Amino acid sequence: MISTQQQFHTNQDNNFDAIVIGAGFSGLYMLYRLREAGLRARAYEASADVGGVWYTNRYPGARCDSESIIYNYTFSEELLQEWTWTSRFPEQAEILSYLNFVADKFDLRRDIQFNTRITEAHFDEMNNRWMLQTDDGTSLSAKYFISGVGMHSTTNIPNFKGLETFEGDWYHTGQWPHEKVDFNGKRVGVIGTGSSGIQAIPVIAKEAEHLTVFQRTPVYSTPARNHPYDPEFIRETKANYSEIIREIRKSRGGSILRDYNDRSAMEDTPEVRLREYEKMYEKGGLGLQATYKDLLVNEAANETVSEFIRSKISARVKDPEVAEKLMPKYYYAAKRPALDTNYYETYNRENVTLVDVKSAPIESITPKGLRTTESEYELDVLVFATGYDSMTGSLFKIDIRGKGGMSLKEKWADGAKMRTYLGMAVAGFPNFFLIANAESPAALSNMPVVIQQQVEWIDDCIAYFREHGVDTIEAKAEAEEDWSKHCKEVADKTLYSKGDSWYTGANIEGKPRGFLIYVGGVAAYRKKCDEVAAKAYVGFSLSSARETVS
Repeated sequence: MISTQQQFHTNQDNNFDAIVIGAGFSGLYMLYRLREAGLRARAYEASADVGGVWYTNRYPGARCDSESIIYNYTFSEELLQEWTWTSRFPEQAEILSYLNFVADKFDLRRDIQFNTRITEAHFDEMNNRWMLQTDDGTSLSAKYFISGVGMHSTTNIPNFKGLETFEGDWYHTGQWPHEKVDFNGKRVGVIGTGSSGIQAIPVIAKEAEHLTVFQRTPVYSTPARNHPYDPEFIRETKANYSEIIREIRKSRGGSILRDYNDRSAMEDTPEVRLREYEKMYEKGGLGLQATYKDLLVNEAANETVSEFIRSKISARVKDPEVAEKLMPKYYYAAKRPALDTNYYETYNRENVTLVDVKSAPIESITPKGLRTTESEYELDVLVFATGYDSMTGSLFKIDIRGKGGMSLKEKWADGAKMRTYLGMAVAGFPNFFLIANAESPAALSNMPVVIQQQVEWIDDCIAYFREHGVDTIEAKAEAEEDWSKHCKEVADKTLYSKGDSWYTGANIEGKPRGFLIYVGGVAAYRKKCDEVAAKAYVGFSLSSARETVS
């Protein structure tokens, strides 16, 4: 461990204005903005190339649930015109190709060090700099330390007894091999039916001799209705990107394609509601939750859409007992809703079995398969579709210490008391910024929209510092408290916080619970951040070598 006051003997090459962690959507754009501003910056990425979560999530069927024409950067008109998406919902390989295209276009790789993890980041109060170390022992120094690790980069593999004894192959959807995994003639078990499981299961089922799905909690899933883009649609989109961008920024979810109307579900008759739900269901995508304004705040309204989706599951699954197991009972969208392509129909195949491990929990992994409290299953391959240690997981892998040696992990030990200011700054951690993490709207929106807004805000903030001779910026404890209180008050008016999910950390055994998302929407969040900046960064303590500005 390194001391906060320790002076690193770093050569000039390892001293930077800013260090960024990650080379996904957040890290690439942050690096670009810092370089454009004339700062000496470097990004460090644990993987072998750019892409972030889209580099590691290569599992069968991996695809984004935001529509491709808005799941991209919008800062460059030239980039918008040069890149063309092929289908409505982009698959993993195409998103990765896009991020490689961006990295090449702006020559970003020359300032990214791959296959490198930051292991320690300590704030040196004597010199007002962050002192960092990498996993190869290299010492680094930076004035600004910026996390672009995102919220879904640390996989969650439940601590199943006996996993080390399994004689077959096993994989996690979030750390998939680069080479194709061959399931032909294999008895495959998939554990988990969240978004990644729902995407992978239909693809694996077509190859495997037999697929056994181990489900703990069913998830609401609706058809994606993915399709190739018509060339005329692409031409119209590119001609109207300026208007699309304006609409996205004004929206609640960062998407003009699925925003909320202003009518209550309870104002319509059952017949009218059914017609509205059918229309959105047939359209595909995540628009169903936007059919009425109160689906996520009114329990009775939510039950109308929940029951509608359950009726669709009954219609899509032939065996009534299997259909019943697949029906969620919690509030629709209190967990992340999923999009699928023939997910429920997969359970009509003769080579697919569904096992309810809530009623018969998994006891252990065995050399030949898996054992529940009721049965034993022989398997050749295990696939963990068990999600991520979201938001805090990747940050906690780094020994991050602020003023007085305060550990970020210790500060955030109680999930219910976890605090940030604007989802981008933490009291006691000067010149440290977060992108797309806790208490921002990123998890409930079209992610690149929030990422770009936050990156641009951080970039403008640093420019302000340089112009006004500011040495450090630190969130005030009272501002942090007020923002967290506001986030909780907004969430408590909805149904989001009334369920167990990765939103609350409930998917990780022993993880402190807390609802860590700003649910006020993209437009409201942008307005709040702009107001803070316009008031000379109210809520922050700004200091120079001469004075401290409150």
